[in-house]
Amino acid sequence: MRLEKSMASSSSIILILCGFTLFSILLLASSSPDKNPTTITLPLTPLFTKNPSSDPWQLLSHLTSASLARAHHLKHRKNTSSVNIPLFAHSYGGYSVSLSFGTPPQTLSFVMDTGSSLVWFPCTSRYVCASCSFPNIDPAKIPTFIPKLSSSAKILGCLNPKCGFVTDSDVRTRCPGCDQNSANCTKACPTYAIQYGLGSTVGLLLLESLVFAERTEPDFVVGCSILSYRQPSGIAGFGRGPSSLPKQMGLKKFSYCLLSHRFDDSPESSKMTLYVGPDSKDDKTGGLRYTPFRKNPVSSNFAFEEYYYVTLRHIIVGDKRVKIPFRFMVPGSDGNGGTIVDSGSTYTFMEKPVFEAVAAEFDRQMANYTRAADLEARSGLKPCFNLSGVDSLAFPSLVFQFKGGAKMELPVANYFSLVGDLSVLCLTIVSNEAVASTLSSGPSIILGNYQSQNFYTEYDLENERFGFRRQRCK
Repeated sequence: MRLEKSMASSSSIILILCGFTLFSILLLASSSPDKNPTTITLPLTPLFTKNPSSDPWQLLSHLTSASLARAHHLKHRKNTSSVNIPLFAHSYGGYSVSLSFGTPPQTLSFVMDTGSSLVWFPCTSRYVCASCSFPNIDPAKIPTFIPKLSSSAKILGCLNPKCGFVTDSDVRTRCPGCDQNSANCTKACPTYAIQYGLGSTVGLLLLESLVFAERTEPDFVVGCSILSYRQPSGIAGFGRGPSSLPKQMGLKKFSYCLLSHRFDDSPESSKMTLYVGPDSKDDKTGGLRYTPFRKNPVSSNFAFEEYYYVTLRHIIVGDKRVKIPFRFMVPGSDGNGGTIVDSGSTYTFMEKPVFEAVAAEFDRQMANYTRAADLEARSGLKPCFNLSGVDSLAFPSLVFQFKGGAKMELPVANYFSLVGDLSVLCLTIVSNEAVASTLSSGPSIILGNYQSQNFYTEYDLENERFGFRRQRCK
Protein backbone atom coordinates (compact mmCIF):
# COMPACT_ATOMS: atom_id res chain seq x y z
CA MET A 1 0.00 0.00 0.00
CA ARG A 2 1.16 3.55 -0.52
CA LEU A 3 0.28 7.04 0.61
CA GLU A 4 -1.21 9.57 -1.75
CA LYS A 5 1.39 11.20 -3.99
CA SER A 6 1.03 14.63 -2.40
CA MET A 7 2.22 13.19 0.92
CA ALA A 8 5.18 11.17 -0.28
CA SER A 9 8.03 13.58 0.51
CA SER A 10 6.65 15.11 3.71
CA SER A 11 5.66 11.74 5.14
CA SER A 12 9.17 10.34 4.78
CA ILE A 13 10.77 13.28 6.59
CA ILE A 14 8.22 13.42 9.41
CA LEU A 15 8.26 9.65 9.77
CA ILE A 16 12.04 9.62 10.31
CA LEU A 17 11.94 12.48 12.82
CA CYS A 18 9.00 11.08 14.76
CA GLY A 19 10.47 7.60 14.62
CA PHE A 20 13.65 8.66 16.43
CA THR A 21 11.54 10.52 18.99
CA LEU A 22 9.37 7.48 19.59
CA PHE A 23 12.36 5.20 20.12
CA SER A 24 13.69 7.56 22.79
CA ILE A 25 10.46 7.90 24.79
CA LEU A 26 9.06 4.36 24.85
CA LEU A 27 9.61 2.38 28.03
CA LEU A 28 10.13 -1.36 27.79
CA ALA A 29 7.89 -3.39 30.07
CA SER A 30 5.38 -6.24 30.13
CA SER A 31 1.93 -6.87 31.60
CA SER A 32 -0.03 -9.80 32.97
CA PRO A 33 -3.50 -10.89 31.80
CA ASP A 34 -6.49 -10.52 34.09
CA LYS A 35 -9.00 -13.26 34.69
CA ASN A 36 -10.94 -13.49 31.43
CA PRO A 37 -14.71 -13.41 31.03
CA THR A 38 -16.48 -14.72 27.93
CA THR A 39 -18.15 -11.59 26.53
CA ILE A 40 -17.30 -7.92 26.37
CA THR A 41 -19.83 -5.22 25.50
CA LEU A 42 -18.74 -1.85 24.12
CA PRO A 43 -20.73 1.24 23.08
CA LEU A 44 -20.36 2.52 19.50
CA THR A 45 -19.66 6.24 20.09
CA PRO A 46 -19.40 9.63 18.24
CA LEU A 47 -16.12 11.31 17.30
CA PHE A 48 -16.91 14.82 16.14
CA THR A 49 -19.89 17.05 15.51
CA LYS A 50 -22.07 17.35 12.46
CA ASN A 51 -21.10 19.62 9.60
CA PRO A 52 -23.16 22.78 10.15
CA SER A 53 -23.83 23.25 6.44
CA SER A 54 -27.47 24.14 5.73
CA ASP A 55 -27.31 22.49 2.30
CA PRO A 56 -28.53 18.87 2.60
CA TRP A 57 -27.27 18.16 -0.91
CA GLN A 58 -23.74 19.02 0.15
CA LEU A 59 -23.92 16.29 2.82
CA LEU A 60 -25.34 13.76 0.34
CA SER A 61 -22.63 14.63 -2.15
CA HIS A 62 -19.97 14.19 0.53
CA LEU A 63 -21.30 10.79 1.61
CA THR A 64 -21.57 9.70 -2.03
CA SER A 65 -17.98 10.72 -2.75
CA ALA A 66 -16.75 9.07 0.45
CA SER A 67 -18.59 5.84 -0.38
CA LEU A 68 -17.13 5.76 -3.90
CA ALA A 69 -13.63 6.50 -2.62
CA ARG A 70 -13.98 3.73 -0.06
CA ALA A 71 -15.21 1.30 -2.74
CA HIS A 72 -12.29 2.21 -5.00
CA HIS A 73 -9.89 1.50 -2.14
CA LEU A 74 -11.47 -1.86 -1.23
CA LYS A 75 -11.58 -2.96 -4.87
CA HIS A 76 -8.03 -1.96 -5.75
CA ARG A 77 -5.92 -2.78 -2.68
CA LYS A 78 -2.65 -4.56 -3.25
CA ASN A 79 -1.37 -6.61 -1.21
CA THR A 80 -19.66 -17.07 25.90
CA SER A 81 -19.40 -14.20 28.17
CA SER A 82 -19.18 -10.98 26.23
CA VAL A 83 -17.69 -7.52 26.17
CA ASN A 84 -20.09 -4.71 25.23
CA ILE A 85 -18.86 -1.50 23.63
CA PRO A 86 -20.97 1.64 22.96
CA LEU A 87 -21.37 2.22 19.21
CA PHE A 88 -22.11 5.71 17.85
CA ALA A 89 -23.12 6.98 14.40
CA HIS A 90 -21.54 9.99 12.70
CA SER A 91 -22.40 12.46 9.98
CA TYR A 92 -19.28 11.47 8.06
CA GLY A 93 -20.95 8.08 7.53
CA GLY A 94 -19.12 5.84 10.00
CA TYR A 95 -19.47 4.36 13.48
CA SER A 96 -16.96 4.47 16.33
CA VAL A 97 -15.97 2.66 19.51
CA SER A 98 -13.82 3.68 22.47
CA LEU A 99 -10.90 1.41 23.39
CA SER A 100 -8.33 1.66 26.17
CA PHE A 101 -4.63 0.83 25.80
CA GLY A 102 -1.67 0.98 28.18
CA THR A 103 -0.78 0.87 31.87
CA PRO A 104 -2.46 2.94 33.23
CA PRO A 105 -5.09 2.85 30.43
CA GLN A 106 -5.47 5.68 27.94
CA THR A 107 -8.87 5.77 26.20
CA LEU A 108 -9.35 6.94 22.61
CA SER A 109 -12.09 6.77 19.96
CA PHE A 110 -11.67 4.51 16.92
CA VAL A 111 -13.63 4.11 13.70
CA MET A 112 -15.06 0.55 13.67
CA ASP A 113 -14.05 -1.01 10.35
CA THR A 114 -14.73 -4.57 9.16
CA GLY A 115 -12.95 -3.85 5.84
CA SER A 116 -9.43 -3.53 7.31
CA SER A 117 -7.43 -5.26 10.02
CA LEU A 118 -4.79 -3.15 11.78
CA VAL A 119 -5.81 -1.34 14.97
CA TRP A 120 -3.96 1.99 15.23
CA PHE A 121 -4.19 5.24 17.15
CA PRO A 122 -2.77 8.77 16.75
CA CYS A 123 0.46 8.49 18.71
CA THR A 124 2.90 10.71 20.64
CA SER A 125 2.64 14.46 21.24
CA ARG A 126 4.25 14.97 17.81
CA TYR A 127 1.38 13.41 15.85
CA VAL A 128 0.74 15.26 12.59
CA CYS A 129 -2.54 15.06 10.65
CA ALA A 130 -2.55 16.78 7.26
CA SER A 131 -5.84 18.13 5.82
CA CYS A 132 -7.66 17.32 9.06
CA SER A 133 -9.40 20.68 9.54
CA PHE A 134 -12.88 19.20 9.77
CA PRO A 135 -15.71 21.18 11.46
CA ASN A 136 -14.83 21.69 15.13
CA ILE A 137 -11.62 19.68 14.77
CA ASP A 138 -8.30 21.36 15.48
CA PRO A 139 -5.51 19.20 13.99
CA ALA A 140 -3.21 20.42 16.76
CA LYS A 141 -5.55 19.13 19.48
CA ILE A 142 -6.35 15.62 18.24
CA PRO A 143 -6.29 13.19 21.22
CA THR A 144 -3.21 10.96 21.00
CA PHE A 145 -1.77 7.96 22.80
CA ILE A 146 1.42 8.83 24.73
CA PRO A 147 3.69 5.73 24.92
CA LYS A 148 6.01 7.19 27.56
CA LEU A 149 3.07 7.33 29.99
CA SER A 150 2.50 3.56 29.70
CA SER A 151 4.67 1.03 31.51
CA SER A 152 3.49 -1.76 29.18
CA ALA A 153 4.44 -0.13 25.83
CA LYS A 154 7.09 -1.99 23.82
CA ILE A 155 8.44 -1.51 20.32
CA LEU A 156 7.71 -4.59 18.19
CA GLY A 157 10.99 -6.14 17.04
CA CYS A 158 11.48 -7.26 13.44
CA LEU A 159 12.29 -10.85 14.52
CA ASN A 160 9.02 -11.15 16.44
CA PRO A 161 6.61 -13.35 14.42
CA LYS A 162 3.88 -10.77 15.06
CA CYS A 163 5.82 -8.32 12.91
CA GLY A 164 4.67 -10.42 9.94
CA PHE A 165 1.02 -9.57 10.74
CA VAL A 166 1.37 -6.29 8.87
CA THR A 167 4.77 -6.25 7.13
CA ASP A 168 6.60 -8.81 4.99
CA SER A 169 6.25 -12.35 6.34
CA ASP A 170 9.81 -13.17 5.23
CA VAL A 171 12.16 -12.44 8.14
CA ARG A 172 15.13 -11.99 5.79
CA THR A 173 13.28 -9.23 3.94
CA ARG A 174 11.99 -7.32 6.94
CA CYS A 175 15.17 -7.75 9.02
CA PRO A 176 18.06 -7.25 6.56
CA GLY A 177 21.42 -7.88 8.18
CA CYS A 178 19.95 -9.67 11.22
CA ASP A 179 20.82 -13.21 12.22
CA GLN A 180 17.49 -15.04 12.43
CA ASN A 181 18.94 -17.46 14.97
CA SER A 182 20.23 -14.74 17.27
CA ALA A 183 18.29 -12.94 20.00
CA ASN A 184 20.62 -9.94 19.74
CA CYS A 185 18.94 -8.28 16.76
CA THR A 186 17.48 -5.00 18.04
CA LYS A 187 15.93 -3.77 14.82
CA ALA A 188 12.33 -2.61 15.08
CA CYS A 189 9.55 -3.96 12.89
CA PRO A 190 9.49 -1.83 9.71
CA THR A 191 7.19 1.15 9.57
CA TYR A 192 3.74 0.62 8.09
CA ALA A 193 1.88 2.77 5.55
CA ILE A 194 -1.85 2.16 5.09
CA GLN A 195 -4.18 3.87 2.65
CA TYR A 196 -7.93 4.12 3.16
CA GLY A 197 -10.64 5.54 0.90
CA LEU A 198 -10.09 9.22 1.67
CA GLY A 199 -6.98 9.13 3.83
CA SER A 200 -3.82 7.34 4.91
CA THR A 201 -1.53 6.83 7.88
CA VAL A 202 2.11 5.96 8.66
CA GLY A 203 3.67 4.70 11.87
CA LEU A 204 5.47 2.10 13.97
CA LEU A 205 4.12 -1.11 15.48
CA LEU A 206 3.93 -1.53 19.25
CA LEU A 207 3.10 -4.32 21.66
CA GLU A 208 0.67 -2.86 24.19
CA SER A 209 -2.03 -3.96 26.63
CA LEU A 210 -5.62 -3.68 25.36
CA VAL A 211 -7.68 -3.08 28.49
CA PHE A 212 -11.37 -3.81 29.10
CA ALA A 213 -13.17 -3.68 32.43
CA GLU A 214 -13.56 -7.46 32.24
CA ARG A 215 -10.14 -8.51 30.94
CA THR A 216 -6.76 -7.39 29.59
CA GLU A 217 -5.10 -8.54 26.37
CA PRO A 218 -1.31 -8.24 26.84
CA ASP A 219 1.14 -7.77 23.95
CA PHE A 220 -1.56 -6.68 21.52
CA VAL A 221 -0.08 -5.46 18.20
CA VAL A 222 -1.22 -1.88 17.66
CA GLY A 223 -0.12 0.85 15.28
CA CYS A 224 1.44 4.00 16.68
CA SER A 225 0.70 6.44 13.84
CA ILE A 226 2.78 9.59 13.77
CA LEU A 227 1.66 10.98 10.43
CA SER A 228 -1.78 10.78 8.82
CA TYR A 229 -3.69 12.36 5.97
CA ARG A 230 -7.38 13.11 6.59
CA GLN A 231 -7.47 10.55 9.46
CA PRO A 232 -8.01 12.47 12.73
CA SER A 233 -9.17 9.35 14.55
CA GLY A 234 -7.65 5.91 14.92
CA ILE A 235 -9.19 2.87 13.26
CA ALA A 236 -10.16 -0.40 14.94
CA GLY A 237 -9.73 -3.07 12.27
CA PHE A 238 -12.29 -5.89 12.60
CA GLY A 239 -11.33 -7.60 9.31
CA ARG A 240 -10.06 -11.15 8.86
CA GLY A 241 -6.33 -10.36 8.81
CA PRO A 242 -3.99 -11.53 11.61
CA SER A 243 -3.56 -7.99 13.01
CA SER A 244 -7.31 -7.43 13.50
CA LEU A 245 -8.92 -7.16 16.91
CA PRO A 246 -11.02 -10.35 16.46
CA LYS A 247 -7.97 -12.39 15.38
CA GLN A 248 -5.66 -11.15 18.13
CA MET A 249 -8.30 -11.65 20.83
CA GLY A 250 -9.31 -15.04 19.44
CA LEU A 251 -12.98 -14.02 19.29
CA LYS A 252 -15.55 -16.73 18.64
CA LYS A 253 -17.84 -14.09 17.17
CA PHE A 254 -18.73 -10.42 17.42
CA SER A 255 -21.98 -8.58 16.86
CA TYR A 256 -23.34 -5.05 16.67
CA CYS A 257 -26.56 -3.16 16.12
CA LEU A 258 -26.14 -0.08 13.94
CA LEU A 259 -27.96 2.95 15.26
CA SER A 260 -29.91 4.93 12.65
CA HIS A 261 -27.94 7.72 11.01
CA ARG A 262 -30.63 10.13 12.18
CA PHE A 263 -28.76 9.95 15.50
CA ASP A 264 -25.49 11.05 13.86
CA ASP A 265 -23.21 12.93 16.27
CA SER A 266 -25.69 12.71 19.14
CA PRO A 267 -25.12 11.26 22.63
CA GLU A 268 -27.16 8.21 21.62
CA SER A 269 -25.35 4.91 21.13
CA SER A 270 -25.99 1.24 20.46
CA LYS A 271 -23.65 -1.57 21.45
CA MET A 272 -21.06 -3.93 20.08
CA THR A 273 -20.44 -7.30 21.73
CA LEU A 274 -17.23 -9.35 21.59
CA TYR A 275 -17.59 -13.07 22.35
CA VAL A 276 -14.42 -14.57 23.81
CA GLY A 277 -15.86 -17.47 25.79
CA PRO A 278 -16.30 -21.21 25.32
CA ASP A 279 -16.86 -22.82 21.96
CA SER A 280 -20.28 -22.12 20.51
CA LYS A 281 -20.46 -24.77 17.75
CA ASP A 282 -23.88 -24.69 16.09
CA ASP A 283 -25.14 -22.30 18.78
CA LYS A 284 -27.44 -20.02 16.80
CA THR A 285 -28.63 -16.67 18.12
CA GLY A 286 -32.42 -16.48 18.32
CA GLY A 287 -34.21 -14.91 15.37
CA LEU A 288 -31.12 -14.59 13.16
CA ARG A 289 -31.02 -15.59 9.52
CA TYR A 290 -27.63 -17.01 8.57
CA THR A 291 -25.63 -17.27 5.38
CA PRO A 292 -22.13 -18.83 5.22
CA PHE A 293 -19.02 -16.75 4.69
CA ARG A 294 -17.31 -17.44 1.40
CA LYS A 295 -13.62 -17.88 0.65
CA ASN A 296 -12.11 -15.88 -2.18
CA PRO A 297 -10.31 -18.32 -4.54
CA VAL A 298 -7.29 -16.02 -4.81
CA SER A 299 -5.14 -16.37 -1.69
CA SER A 300 -2.23 -14.37 -3.07
CA ASN A 301 -4.09 -11.06 -2.59
CA PHE A 302 -3.90 -10.23 1.12
CA ALA A 303 -6.71 -7.67 0.81
CA PHE A 304 -9.15 -10.29 -0.43
CA GLU A 305 -8.33 -12.45 2.59
CA GLU A 306 -9.23 -9.58 4.93
CA TYR A 307 -12.77 -9.17 3.60
CA TYR A 308 -15.97 -10.83 4.79
CA TYR A 309 -17.36 -12.35 1.60
CA VAL A 310 -20.94 -13.61 1.48
CA THR A 311 -22.86 -15.15 -1.42
CA LEU A 312 -25.61 -12.83 -2.64
CA ARG A 313 -27.95 -14.93 -4.79
CA HIS A 314 -30.61 -12.41 -5.78
CA ILE A 315 -31.51 -8.73 -5.60
CA ILE A 316 -35.28 -8.27 -5.58
CA VAL A 317 -36.95 -4.91 -6.31
CA GLY A 318 -40.68 -4.96 -5.58
CA ASP A 319 -41.89 -8.28 -6.95
CA LYS A 320 -39.17 -8.42 -9.61
CA ARG A 321 -35.97 -10.45 -9.34
CA VAL A 322 -33.32 -8.33 -11.07
CA LYS A 323 -31.30 -10.18 -13.72
CA ILE A 324 -27.60 -9.88 -12.92
CA PRO A 325 -24.81 -11.77 -14.73
CA PHE A 326 -23.41 -14.58 -12.59
CA ARG A 327 -19.81 -13.33 -12.94
CA PHE A 328 -20.66 -10.35 -10.71
CA MET A 329 -22.30 -12.42 -7.98
CA VAL A 330 -19.41 -14.72 -7.00
CA PRO A 331 -15.62 -14.24 -7.07
CA GLY A 332 -14.07 -15.67 -10.22
CA SER A 333 -10.79 -17.55 -10.60
CA ASP A 334 -9.02 -14.16 -10.66
CA GLY A 335 -10.59 -13.21 -7.31
CA ASN A 336 -12.71 -10.41 -8.77
CA GLY A 337 -16.46 -10.18 -8.27
CA GLY A 338 -18.67 -11.24 -5.37
CA THR A 339 -20.08 -9.43 -2.35
CA ILE A 340 -18.44 -8.24 0.88
CA VAL A 341 -19.86 -6.68 4.05
CA ASP A 342 -18.06 -3.48 5.08
CA SER A 343 -18.97 -1.34 8.09
CA GLY A 344 -16.53 1.34 6.89
CA SER A 345 -18.55 2.03 3.72
CA THR A 346 -21.56 4.32 4.05
CA TYR A 347 -23.68 3.65 0.97
CA THR A 348 -23.72 0.23 -0.69
CA PHE A 349 -21.57 0.07 -3.82
CA MET A 350 -22.53 -1.91 -6.92
CA GLU A 351 -20.49 -2.48 -10.07
CA LYS A 352 -22.05 -0.44 -12.86
CA PRO A 353 -23.81 -3.33 -14.67
CA VAL A 354 -25.35 -4.46 -11.37
CA PHE A 355 -26.32 -0.94 -10.37
CA GLU A 356 -27.84 -0.09 -13.73
CA ALA A 357 -30.05 -3.17 -13.63
CA VAL A 358 -31.24 -2.34 -10.08
CA ALA A 359 -31.72 1.38 -10.80
CA ALA A 360 -33.60 0.64 -14.02
CA GLU A 361 -36.04 -1.57 -12.12
CA PHE A 362 -36.69 1.16 -9.55
CA ASP A 363 -37.17 3.65 -12.38
CA ARG A 364 -39.64 1.32 -14.13
CA GLN A 365 -41.69 0.66 -11.00
CA MET A 366 -41.72 4.36 -10.04
CA ALA A 367 -42.62 5.70 -13.48
CA ASN A 368 -45.44 7.77 -11.95
CA TYR A 369 -42.86 9.96 -10.19
CA THR A 370 -40.84 12.70 -11.91
CA ARG A 371 -37.06 12.25 -12.01
CA ALA A 372 -35.14 15.09 -10.33
CA ALA A 373 -32.22 15.11 -12.78
CA ASP A 374 -30.80 18.45 -11.62
CA LEU A 375 -30.58 17.21 -8.03
CA GLU A 376 -29.06 13.92 -9.14
CA ALA A 377 -26.17 15.93 -10.55
CA ARG A 378 -25.78 17.85 -7.28
CA SER A 379 -25.87 14.83 -4.98
CA GLY A 380 -24.13 12.20 -7.12
CA LEU A 381 -27.03 9.83 -6.35
CA LYS A 382 -29.57 8.43 -8.77
CA PRO A 383 -32.31 7.86 -9.42
CA CYS A 384 -33.86 10.75 -7.46
CA PHE A 385 -37.60 11.35 -7.56
CA ASN A 386 -39.61 14.52 -6.98
CA LEU A 387 -42.45 13.80 -4.54
CA SER A 388 -44.04 17.26 -4.55
CA GLY A 389 -47.69 17.19 -5.50
CA VAL A 390 -47.94 13.40 -5.08
CA ASP A 391 -51.02 12.46 -3.04
CA SER A 392 -50.11 8.91 -2.03
CA LEU A 393 -46.64 7.42 -1.72
CA ALA A 394 -45.77 3.83 -2.56
CA PHE A 395 -42.22 2.56 -3.03
CA PRO A 396 -40.91 -0.79 -4.28
CA SER A 397 -39.30 -2.99 -1.63
CA LEU A 398 -35.60 -3.93 -1.79
CA VAL A 399 -34.51 -7.41 -0.69
CA PHE A 400 -31.07 -9.03 -0.67
CA GLN A 401 -31.34 -12.82 -0.75
CA PHE A 402 -28.27 -14.80 0.27
CA LYS A 403 -27.09 -18.36 -0.05
CA GLY A 404 -29.12 -20.59 2.26
CA GLY A 405 -32.27 -18.57 1.71
CA ALA A 406 -31.58 -15.76 4.22
CA LYS A 407 -33.39 -12.62 3.07
CA MET A 408 -32.43 -9.11 4.19
CA GLU A 409 -35.63 -7.12 3.68
CA LEU A 410 -34.61 -3.48 3.92
CA PRO A 411 -36.83 -0.76 5.38
CA VAL A 412 -37.39 2.11 2.93
CA ALA A 413 -35.24 4.45 5.07
CA ASN A 414 -32.24 2.15 4.45
CA TYR A 415 -32.21 2.55 0.68
CA PHE A 416 -34.00 5.85 0.03
CA SER A 417 -33.03 9.20 1.53
CA LEU A 418 -35.63 11.98 1.81
CA VAL A 419 -33.81 15.29 1.60
CA GLY A 420 -35.10 17.91 4.03
CA ASP A 421 -38.08 19.97 2.86
CA LEU A 422 -37.23 19.48 -0.80
CA SER A 423 -39.60 16.53 -1.22
CA VAL A 424 -36.96 14.63 -3.15
CA LEU A 425 -36.16 10.97 -2.63
CA CYS A 426 -32.80 9.47 -3.74
CA LEU A 427 -31.62 5.86 -3.93
CA THR A 428 -28.65 5.51 -1.56
CA ILE A 429 -26.63 3.08 -3.66
CA VAL A 430 -23.56 4.22 -5.57
CA SER A 431 -21.65 2.97 -8.59
CA ASN A 432 -18.54 3.67 -10.61
CA GLU A 433 -18.24 5.00 -14.14
CA ALA A 434 -16.63 1.88 -15.60
CA VAL A 435 -17.80 0.54 -18.94
CA ALA A 436 -21.03 -1.35 -18.29
CA SER A 437 -19.97 -4.61 -19.93
CA THR A 438 -16.74 -5.08 -17.97
CA LEU A 439 -15.92 -6.47 -14.55
CA SER A 440 -13.33 -4.37 -12.74
CA SER A 441 -11.05 -5.60 -9.97
CA GLY A 442 -12.16 -6.43 -6.45
CA PRO A 443 -15.65 -7.16 -5.12
CA SER A 444 -18.61 -6.22 -7.33
CA ILE A 445 -20.93 -5.40 -4.43
CA ILE A 446 -19.97 -3.79 -1.11
CA LEU A 447 -22.76 -3.78 1.46
CA GLY A 448 -22.43 -0.52 3.41
CA ASN A 449 -23.57 0.49 6.87
CA TYR A 450 -26.42 2.70 5.62
CA GLN A 451 -28.25 -0.39 4.44
CA SER A 452 -27.59 -2.11 7.80
CA GLN A 453 -29.18 0.53 10.04
CA ASN A 454 -31.44 -1.01 12.68
CA PHE A 455 -30.19 -4.51 11.95
CA TYR A 456 -28.61 -6.73 14.58
CA THR A 457 -25.60 -8.18 12.78
CA GLU A 458 -23.45 -11.13 13.86
CA TYR A 459 -20.08 -12.30 12.52
CA ASP A 460 -19.89 -15.93 13.71
CA LEU A 461 -16.19 -16.57 13.16
CA GLU A 462 -16.16 -20.03 14.70
CA ASN A 463 -18.97 -21.35 12.49
CA GLU A 464 -18.01 -19.22 9.45
CA ARG A 465 -21.38 -17.56 8.97
CA PHE A 466 -22.99 -14.13 8.82
CA GLY A 467 -26.27 -13.56 10.67
CA PHE A 468 -28.76 -10.70 10.82
CA ARG A 469 -32.25 -9.70 11.95
CA ARG A 470 -34.30 -6.50 11.93
CA GLN A 471 -34.08 -4.81 15.28
CA ARG A 472 -34.51 -1.25 16.50
CA CYS A 473 -31.05 -0.38 17.75
CA LYS A 474 -32.26 2.61 19.79
